[in-house]
Amino acid sequence: MLNEHTQSAGDLLRVWRQRRRLSQLALAVEADISQRHLSFVESGRSQPSRDMILHLAERLTIPLRDRNAILAAAGFAPIYRERSLDAPELASARAAVEQILHGHGLNPALAVDRNWTLIMANKAVGVLLKGVADHLLAGEVNVLRLSLHPDGLARRILNFREWRAHVLARLSHELDVSASPRLAALLEELKAYPIPPHAQSSRPAPAVGNGIAVPLTIESDEGSLSFISTTTVFGTAVDVTLSEVTIETFFPATPDTASAMQKLLDAS
Repeated sequence: MLNEHTQSAGDLLRVWRQRRRLSQLALAVEADISQRHLSFVESGRSQPSRDMILHLAERLTIPLRDRNAILAAAGFAPIYRERSLDAPELASARAAVEQILHGHGLNPALAVDRNWTLIMANKAVGVLLKGVADHLLAGEVNVLRLSLHPDGLARRILNFREWRAHVLARLSHELDVSASPRLAALLEELKAYPIPPHAQSSRPAPAVGNGIAVPLTIESDEGSLSFISTTTVFGTAVDVTLSEVTIETFFPATPDTASAMQKLLDAS
């Protein structure tokens, strides 16, 4: 494959089509253009217009960051701005994230970027981090590393094998979607972590809600806590940074967990 910095717009569109496991015909039908036209665009025989690039990128659900790269490769200026979440223009979005996190109260909730780097978290998350090594909480905190690292939560996750399989499967899917080298390196790092002694011969934990979800079951000073997780994203974001923010919320899977979280927060 050509170096990303030397690829043409057609090269990049072809790579994304292949990542989505679509034939030229399938994408052409989806985009309502001729297969011949798409073939010419991918081969470089036809220079795509700005509108055509955006049209195909939408059909291929290409991340905004990568849409900018394709536009630049075609000689067009990027149209999606990338600002820090602290930028004045994103003040309302940051406030919305903070409000969501704060509003969850007893439910651990956190916001991460596209690399699973922690952006912010509510107080309930801090309750769960007791005993985590300082080096995992210094600098940029990676949430997945925090979860599976031997010095992180791994030793306290009671259904470690099931949770690890869930995390790796999700990260693998995100890698398929984004083709991010940083996520690829993170996936290999997480795979290399040892299995904690308590999980070497553990039996699979039952899924909660009649098998609808894999829980996170973790030890605490108030006994076993069991959570199911949900994900929230900004569905209409046109800023690169905002489009890559994800909010993860962990809801108590049992009444006992809700009660225990209240006690842990009261004692913190």
